[in-house]
Amino acid sequence: MSGDTQPTRPLPHPQAEWLLVSPEGAPRRKRKRWGWIIALLVAIAVGVAIWFVAEWAARTLVTSTIQTEVANRLSLAPEDVDVTVAGSVLPQLIGGSLEDVTVSSEDVALGPSVTGDVTVHATGVPLRGGSADGATATASFDEEQLRALLSTVEGLPEETVSLAEPDVAMSIELNVFGLAIPIGVALAPSAVDGDIVLSPASLDLAGAEISADDLRSRFGSIADAVLRDWTVCVAQYLPAGVTLSDVAVEGEMVVADLDIDGGIIDDPALQAPGTCE
Repeated sequence: MSGDTQPTRPLPHPQAEWLLVSPEGAPRRKRKRWGWIIALLVAIAVGVAIWFVAEWAARTLVTSTIQTEVANRLSLAPEDVDVTVAGSVLPQLIGGSLEDVTVSSEDVALGPSVTGDVTVHATGVPLRGGSADGATATASFDEEQLRALLSTVEGLPEETVSLAEPDVAMSIELNVFGLAIPIGVALAPSAVDGDIVLSPASLDLAGAEISADDLRSRFGSIADAVLRDWTVCVAQYLPAGVTLSDVAVEGEMVVADLDIDGGIIDDPALQAPGTCE
């Protein structure tokens, strides 16, 4: 058949060229585009997972290390020490210090017969030596623990002590011509030069409130046994770098606030037991 007699074929439509592409062509390009997105998401997910695993491992290591160290120093079981490290731990480890750490435990032995519930809060704790930015603590005592603490004060009848917020209450007897006269005393606690000082705030005689002047006019110098401040030295129960700053009766507890010298971390002199003058 000659070229003149061959049937004329219509030109393909421009858009029809897409139809001539192999069926594998277009999907392959689409898979490539989606493949980059999926790979990116997978990489992000893996990175996040690694971060969280590393963060969990770092937090566990830091927490257990602090628990063990504190427990060894205080003769406690590690599980009896609660540790909270605020914020993400990994960046803090990289930076070389812990920004905010709280450690607490109950019934911490502060002396041969004195125990209390203690919480320590520290900021800027260096991991490679040096001083912390700041540190404070609170020590809480119930009535029984307070009586044990007050038993070291000569002449104070600690067995009569109770808590009556905002005061510490006690009963003391005045001996007048062989007759024992009980006086109820409400003692206001305060912190003075690192000591707990209990000062008479109100007096009770035979169920009636009486002023200090009235008590003195009735009993003269004998009343001095009641109208006195009672000083409780707590330095002997604390490291030299820890100082009492405030004390108050809160509900059924006496709460003492303590300031801690940040250098106590690596200064043996501040770590040594305090003394009473």
